[in-house]
Amino acid sequence: MQFRKINRLMLLISLFLISSIFFNQAMAQSKNQMVRLAKIKVDPLQLEKYKLALKEQMATAIRLELGVLTYYAVADKSEPSHITILEIYADTSAYQSHILTPHFKKYKDTVKDMVKSLELVDVNLIAAAKQPGN
Repeated sequence: MQFRKINRLMLLISLFLISSIFFNQAMAQSKNQMVRLAKIKVDPLQLEKYKLALKEQMATAIRLELGVLTYYAVADKSEPSHITILEIYADTSAYQSHILTPHFKKYKDTVKDMVKSLELVDVNLIAAAKQPGN
């Protein structure tokens, strides 16, 4: 009986240590990440063309660049031509590499007359949660 309690205790301690190691590694990785919000006002008459160019750029970047970790693009419900993009890069060098890629340059050239304003806001990710598999 005493032996089982010791084994169970050792298992719990081992699981705690392993999960602590993985948590610390994840936290260290996220501290290096570059997180940015891009707030964009698009010409409403060109919104559909803009969305196509944006989707193409995002899909290509995620497919080709390991340092581009996450993109979420949302539109304001009351002003659909006001777009906000959450961008997460592995680090600042991944971002610097990203803006030099042919697909990003193509996107910038394609949308230059569609974008009325652009505001880039660097932010710190303080929390994240999502359902598994989503």
